Amino acid sequence: MCGIAGFLENTCFRTNDNMEYIARAMGDSIRHRGPDGGEVWKDAATGIALIHRRLAVVDLSPTGAQPMTSACGRYVITYNGEVYNHEELRPKLSASGILFRGSSDTEVVLEGCAKWGVKNTVSKLIGMFAFALWDREDKRLFLVRDRLGIKPLYWTQTNSTFVFGSELKALRCHPCCNNTINRDAVASFMRHNYIGDIQTIYTGVQKLRPGWILDVKINEPPRLEQYWSLEEVARNAKMNPLDLSETEAIDALEKLLIDATGRRMIADVPLGAFLSGGIDSSVVVALMQAQSDKPVRSFSIGFHEKTYNEANHAATIAKHLGTNHTELYVTSQEARDFIPLIPKYYDEPFADSSQIPTFLVSKMTREHVTVALSGDGGDELFSGYTRYFTAAKFEKLLFGQPKFLRSLEAGTIRTMSPAKWDVLLSAIPGNFLPSQVGDKLYKLANILSGNRDDIYRNLISHWSTPDNIVINGREPHGLIWDNIFEQKFPNTIDRMQFFDLMTYLPDDILTKVDRASMAVSLEARIPLLDHRVVDFAWSLPDNMKIRNGQGKWILRQVLNRYVPRELFDRPKMGFGVPLDKWLRGPLRDWAEELLSPQALKETGLLREKPIREKWEEHISGSRNWQYLLWDVLMLQSWHNEYM
Repeated sequence: MCGIAGFLENTCFRTNDNMEYIARAMGDSIRHRGPDGGEVWKDAATGIALIHRRLAVVDLSPTGAQPMTSACGRYVITYNGEVYNHEELRPKLSASGILFRGSSDTEVVLEGCAKWGVKNTVSKLIGMFAFALWDREDKRLFLVRDRLGIKPLYWTQTNSTFVFGSELKALRCHPCCNNTINRDAVASFMRHNYIGDIQTIYTGVQKLRPGWILDVKINEPPRLEQYWSLEEVARNAKMNPLDLSETEAIDALEKLLIDATGRRMIADVPLGAFLSGGIDSSVVVALMQAQSDKPVRSFSIGFHEKTYNEANHAATIAKHLGTNHTELYVTSQEARDFIPLIPKYYDEPFADSSQIPTFLVSKMTREHVTVALSGDGGDELFSGYTRYFTAAKFEKLLFGQPKFLRSLEAGTIRTMSPAKWDVLLSAIPGNFLPSQVGDKLYKLANILSGNRDDIYRNLISHWSTPDNIVINGREPHGLIWDNIFEQKFPNTIDRMQFFDLMTYLPDDILTKVDRASMAVSLEARIPLLDHRVVDFAWSLPDNMKIRNGQGKWILRQVLNRYVPRELFDRPKMGFGVPLDKWLRGPLRDWAEELLSPQALKETGLLREKPIREKWEEHISGSRNWQYLLWDVLMLQSWHNEYM
């Protein structure tokens, strides 16, 4: 895993010294992504500079260093990621006469592009990657991002200058980069707690979409080409489902996951895994241990607040599997120590509060290993999120009754605050009561008040009317507002999973994991997001993912072959933190300073009244606005850091 950056320019900063200075500054800004080395390759005659920061994982020798030039001398690459099938591709390239200098996957990707072309090569790759390839002959730059968006890649073009990098901080180091705040992106952030799609916090700076190639030539508009389409994969799979018995399907998934996990265990440095105690991470760790001749290193994080703590479940599973297990219990003080660093590592407003435990478990893990496998992706692929069942369960009920009746039901829910609902329903045994039930009821009330197309948006929204909160901001309506997908994916859960895989997964979950892990120079690998697993999951009949109102049925069957059901069969817990209590307690002074009328006025992005109202309701205990307030706090913190 590494960090990459670079630029291509026509007229400004063309001297060798200027190019070197800018390139070094860009590389230094992302040193945390690659502390093992940093090099620059440049050609002042054509205005190209490629920057690489190296975290050495495979082929630790100098032959794995980058930027790397192809054997023919035509192509130069700077590459971030890991390709897990490079050993199978290497002989095919060798047979064509290519002489490899080292054993790195970088060289296979580079020589593949030289031999087969960029699109044909990336279509053959199993892995996670973001890279830039310079064609010295055609004077053309290619940017490529992996299929699911595990690795980030940002770019901007202003006049005759094109700039790219793994993180926004690298782009900020280039004098031609526009640092004007994109207020429409702020509105998007207030709904989602992240900035989605191709947008960034800066006007004119974009993300490259997962599964796409960007073709850049100076003085020409960039050209985009898609080499992999989740929509195409999902729709084809739904039209051609697997015709397998239950046992055959479980066997096939187990075999595929063993291969996907085993490939991600290859490294020339120490390796371990995150273990939360949930289904997904437990499957990954179980399959790792089954393929290892020594105890796998596993790492988990816990909280002293029982409602948020899964560490005891993780420890039980680790003991059963025989892993070498390490755990850390998080205190509010450790959270406070990390919070000032959040804008530094995330570059733009990002408010998934699980960023805190994700960073802390990454930091602890990095003290022992350089690579860690993660269980992310299982919820999106195998129907694990509670909101899927909420939507499916109530869809017929909601739209099979008159609208006035739905409005009456919503009003009934709103007669009591979420906190009072929590108290009233606390007598129900914990195994039957979801966490933060009051807030979930209020989301249900919003759905009852809306229409069919509003179900998903209401379930994933923080601020439901961000245009009313952001000054001079207008929320862009992208994929999740496109009604065509109700025709393409008539099944509600299918449609929600598709939306999550296209938006929430790359822009929230994978962004969170990438920034938290790379902040401490830890490579995170994600077996469940092998694109072959994605294809397989979409090909499954619905009843092999959802059964008796519970998701991940087939994944549970695979896990049950390694772990007794009683150790993992329990209600789903999110990877959250006790933010509501922290904001009323140890984080209150910090929050009050950022949410003060003076601070909000100085930032000039948000309207003061609705924010102050929610803050006062939260600290009084009458409502739990933790997530909406965290959005504002992260925006304010980011603004203080960068603007």
